[in-house]
Amino acid sequence: MQPSRIAIVTAGGPHVWIIVNAIRDRLGEATVILEDPESKKRLLLRRARKLGWIEVAGQLGTMVFTRLRKLFLSSRDQRSIAGDGAETELGADIPVVRVASADSPELADTVRGMQAEVVLLAGCRLLSKETLAAISCPVLNYHAGITPKYRGMNGGYWSLATGDAGNFGTTVHLVDAGVDTGDVLHQVRGKPERGDNLTNYALRLAVMSREICIKGVEDALDGRLKPVTPDLPSKQWYHPTVWFYLWTGLTKGVW
Repeated sequence: MQPSRIAIVTAGGPHVWIIVNAIRDRLGEATVILEDPESKKRLLLRRARKLGWIEVAGQLGTMVFTRLRKLFLSSRDQRSIAGDGAETELGADIPVVRVASADSPELADTVRGMQAEVVLLAGCRLLSKETLAAISCPVLNYHAGITPKYRGMNGGYWSLATGDAGNFGTTVHLVDAGVDTGDVLHQVRGKPERGDNLTNYALRLAVMSREICIKGVEDALDGRLKPVTPDLPSKQWYHPTVWFYLWTGLTKGVW
């Protein structure tokens, strides 16, 4: 395994590649630790135990709806975002190491083997206390939402859907065993563009977030992390139900 100061742990995706490529371009190196995607069945079962089957069925409806839309529009969305200088394909020169799960001793062994000095999580499983304890360098997370107000999923969408457009943005924070509960390092706020929707908010937010991700990694490498606790309410969000999604789209124009 080749040494690398920067490890980026992810399940992949165009929005993550935007950030990975930006870090590589600015800092000269990055290694991707690519985990296998978590089973959707297992994820939905776990969520149903917490939220109930009716809520989860509604969320599944939205997931299917947006997945179908993405099949037809994702290429156009990605080309539009790429107009901002973003690269939505992983650079061919960036090393990739595969692990079955981010939350595993295998991840800690991989980070140790590459002699990483900072780990950035970007769209992967939650790490348990045991996994975090086995990693000796700082572990940061890129979250597509303003924490702690929009923890969990679809933070950009929920800020718009709840009439809080001023908090359409993202966060880089330290990782603890909670869901996006670690102290904040950097945040950025912005605005969606005309025609943006739930299928491409992640891309738009990633473009906005390249600088704060680079800054967070640089701060960790230089030993100058300065975490803060924002004075915001804390709530975990999930996918919207299909009935809420359609009602909000029709009445508020937030899709």
